Amino acid sequence: MQHRSLFVFDIETVPDTDAVPNLTGLTDPDVEARRAELEHYHLEVTDGRNAFPRQPFHKVVAISFLEAEIAPDGAQETYHLRELRSGGEETYDEARLLQGFFAYFERLKPRLVSFNGRGFDLPVLKYRAMLHGVQAPYLYGAGDKWNTYTQRYASDWHCDLMEVLSDHGASARVKLNEVCAVMGFPGKFGLDGSKVAEHFDAGDLKGIRDYCETDVLNTYLVYLRWRLHTGVLSRDGYNRAVGEVVALIQAEGEARPHLAGFMEAWGEASGNRFTL
Repeated sequence: MQHRSLFVFDIETVPDTDAVPNLTGLTDPDVEARRAELEHYHLEVTDGRNAFPRQPFHKVVAISFLEAEIAPDGAQETYHLRELRSGGEETYDEARLLQGFFAYFERLKPRLVSFNGRGFDLPVLKYRAMLHGVQAPYLYGAGDKWNTYTQRYASDWHCDLMEVLSDHGASARVKLNEVCAVMGFPGKFGLDGSKVAEHFDAGDLKGIRDYCETDVLNTYLVYLRWRLHTGVLSRDGYNRAVGEVVALIQAEGEARPHLAGFMEAWGEASGNRFTL
């Protein structure tokens, strides 16, 4: 299948404290006590190695994405940026957020692009969709045995950059921020993942979504550089795609200050050299 759209996505989550009574028996209603209990449980089951909750125990509080058109260019491709935005409404509702994500995915039928999306983002989305009874038949039914969203090595269907850049674990799996540091992209700045729960408790959904959108931009920039490296994207095509990102930020940076901040951090990281 020739996909016509790229869908670069990222999620932000907070621990699912609602599951704690069923998991450990702790009935204390205090959110912080339940979060501590969830960490304690995961330290126990990992012999003290990791307190980070496993995928089912995350509430999805933000889903951000970048959509780009895929245009064939002989044996290569070109990408044309359509939009960068976040799902959800002003009031948090996880079920509606997931319904919106999967409904849009089913309509778009895109090539997915993520960073650790196979290991974290998609599994979390699947578990939470199951919790809320949200269906996603196209995710499982599209393609064939070797070309499908659920086939680990089908990067034309779901390109998890953390996987493909490490040759699926043949070399170390690195962090997005580490790749960005080498490539001259902004990487993490401002809010970071460890502060998402704090901002969520304060009702700052917008701040979380803004942060998530900058991660999506970083992921897209890394994807463009990888496609250039593999020969799927020409140097001119790469520079045009990067130019469209710059143009988006210039057009919307005043109304969306996190994009202006991204551009400033990008300039600092790259010596104000954005194209090749």
